[in-house]
Amino acid sequence: MFKINYDALGIATSVACAIHCAVLPLVLTSLPIFGVNIINNYLFEYGMILLAFLVGAFTLLHGFKKHHHKKLPLTVFSIGIFFLVLKETFHEFHIWLLVPAVVMIITAHFLNYNYCRKAKFCHSTDCTHEELVG
Repeated sequence: MFKINYDALGIATSVACAIHCAVLPLVLTSLPIFGVNIINNYLFEYGMILLAFLVGAFTLLHGFKKHHHKKLPLTVFSIGIFFLVLKETFHEFHIWLLVPAVVMIITAHFLNYNYCRKAKFCHSTDCTHEELVG
């Protein structure tokens, strides 16, 4: 049966976002030649942030509820997303806000991945999982 590794998906999305943010300035100068204008396209940028948030939140909440019950990955991820939103608001500090945002988001997924792996035997007969969630 095919099973999705949501942490790997979250990490891949974060890396894709980082590549997008690093390569975009290089590509921007050639896009108008092809009739594409994403310069100052806030809808596109906020759409990318929303996509990263949705994938990340789904992944981290799954790990939190089903496996480890630790809030640290959710907290680190939330701060990272907050920095991404700040990056769009304060353009003069773009790189200073982008780097910690990406590092925090990837760190959150890495923490979640490690916590989930350590708790992989959580659903045994003596598991108190239901008591922790409810």
